[in-house]
This record gives sequence, structure tokens and C-alpha cells, in this order.
Amino acid sequence: MHPLLARPVRLLLVVAIAALVGVPLAWILRLLEPRPWLPALAFAVPLTVFYSFIVLSAWWVCRRHPISGDDAWKAVAVQLGAALQATSVWTAIGTMWSLAIDRMLYPGLSRSAMLGDLAVLFAAGIPFYLLSAVAHYLFLAFEASHAAERRVLETQVGAREAELRALRAQLNPHFLFNSLNSINALVGSDPEGARRMCEGLGDFLRRTLALGARDEVTLGDELALVERYLGIEQVRFGDRLRVERAVEPEAAACRVPPLLLQPLVENAIKHGINKRSSDGLIRIEGRSVTGGLEWRVIDNGKGIPEARREALVRRLASVPEDDPGPGGFGLVNVNHRIQLNYGPAFGLTLESQSGAGTTIRVFVPWEHEISNENTNL
Repeated sequence: MHPLLARPVRLLLVVAIAALVGVPLAWILRLLEPRPWLPALAFAVPLTVFYSFIVLSAWWVCRRHPISGDDAWKAVAVQLGAALQATSVWTAIGTMWSLAIDRMLYPGLSRSAMLGDLAVLFAAGIPFYLLSAVAHYLFLAFEASHAAERRVLETQVGAREAELRALRAQLNPHFLFNSLNSINALVGSDPEGARRMCEGLGDFLRRTLALGARDEVTLGDELALVERYLGIEQVRFGDRLRVERAVEPEAAACRVPPLLLQPLVENAIKHGINKRSSDGLIRIEGRSVTGGLEWRVIDNGKGIPEARREALVRRLASVPEDDPGPGGFGLVNVNHRIQLNYGPAFGLTLESQSGAGTTIRVFVPWEHEISNENTNL
């Protein structure tokens, strides 16, 4: 179906414009042969409305014969032939309508005047049709351009989603490798602790799979998952690990990509708490700030040596490669996923000094959770 005929409003618009075009046509006919306005309008307006539907046939001709390359002259010839055919049909109908007007409204019009009216119709019909063809070609070009842009956007979105899935999939084996190392360290010294850690790990992995399958979760869901992870590590560290939380209720209800917080806490334990013999502290903060949501993961470890810290900052500022290099995998992964989702204005920053601990700051847009969404894990 023609796009202008798909909706009643568009159809009415075509009829209204065609009726308006009929007024100057009636004025031209009155100039050639004086007559009252009523028979002139009665002749011109219905014919222009009828012809407006005839010229819409150019839509199918334009689609069948696009102007491109060597076929351009062929398309022009086809359009000229279609214009002659459409104008001939319009003139034939105009002949019958002129006879009807002569009988009903204005019987005094001479035969020569009628022939003049038909000549005007024929002379106006060809350019009207060709203008319609030009308009349809422009519309088809715009439609093709819009479709090409849409395909490019769909390709970009598909590539981004594929990259996000790949980055998300990398987290599970990375975490599992670290957890198995922790269990291995307990097998000899604390078999019961290793057993409890295996049980906790199984429950954690099950919930991780459920959370990771979703596109967005609340920060509260992320915190609940971190609690289970910390329960696993508590078996290993005992009194050496202490956790503080300071998360605003509104911040906990904000939506974020899944599995962003746990890698940061895992990094803090591995590179901060693991190197302390006692009094290890991890503090998790979440709050609203200007322009978005900020959360911090702070540890009181020995900090990151300057050379490694500078290398990690450089890697956070670039796109991660397939081989992320030694250390910092979780941080680079999280930062890249945030920027893929929200753009370069958001992401992860690192503050660390030797002997003074490490602070990881994450900044994302402020997006509230949908009230009826089920977020229970």
C-alpha cells in the first residue's frame, strides 16, 4: 500500500491539497474562456482530486525503476511514458466530466472552449505527474538512507551486546580460579572450613548465574551477592576480615549492569586484605552525586606500588585486549563494561598510595529501579 494511503489523516491531506490545486486551475480556465466560478470550480476541483490519486501510481513505478547507474536513462524514459499514460487517462475522464458539466451547470460553453480546457489538462498533467515522480524518488532515497542508518545502529548494538556478553562471561572463570585457590589453601589447615567454603561457593555461583543473565539489576541485588561472596571469604580470613557498609537506600534501588561490584570487592581482598596479617577492613559506600550514582570500595591494605598503579591507570584508560596482562583484570573488565553501557563520561577511577590502602570509585548514571520488577535472587 502507498504510504500516503496507509492512514486516514494522510488520505484527507492528499484530498485537501488536490482540492486547493484545483482553484488556480479553475482560475486559468476562466482566463481562457470567461465563465462563472461555479462551473469552473465544479470542473477543475473534482478532476484534480481524482488526478492526485492517479499520480500516486508513480510510487510503484519509482520502486520498480530506481535511478541508479546505467539504468538512470531507462528510468527517465519509463517515467515519461507513465506520465503520458496518466495524462491521457486524466484527459479522457476530463472529456466526460466536461460534457456532464455542460449539461448540468453551464450549457453555454462552446466546443472550442471545451477543447481548450482539455488542452490545459493535458499540458498540466505531465508536469504534475513528473513532480510526483521526483517527490517519490526523494522519499525512497530518504527511506533507504534511514534504513541504512538503522542497519548500522543495529550492527553496532549487536556488536556492543556481544562484547558485553563476552566480558561478562570472562568474570566467572576468573572468579572461580581465585576461589579454588582459596579452597586449596584451606584443605590442609582447615578441612571443615574448606567444606563450608565449597558449599558457599556453590550457592554463590548459582546466584551469580541468575544475576548475570539479566541486563540490569539493582545495586541492592549486587550488594546481596557481595554478601554471599564475603561469607565465603570470611571462612578463609576469619577475624582478619571486617566489612563496613554505608549505602544510601535510594542508591541501593538504582539499576546497574550485573556483576560490577563483586569483582571490585574480590580485587580488594586479593590485593589488599590478603597481604595483611590482621585488622583487614573493606568499606563499601554508595550514594547519589551530581550527575549520577557513585559507589566506592575501600580497603586498608598496603596499597598498590607506584609502577604497577601507573600501568593499571593506563590500562583503565584504554580498551582491554584479549590478553589483559598481569593483574587488574577485574578492574579493567568492569570499567570497559560501564563505558560500553553508558559512554566514556562514566567508569572507574583508582586512588592508591603505598601503605595507605586503595579506593576504587565507580560512577554510573542515576537510574531508578522499576517498582514492579522482581529483583529477588
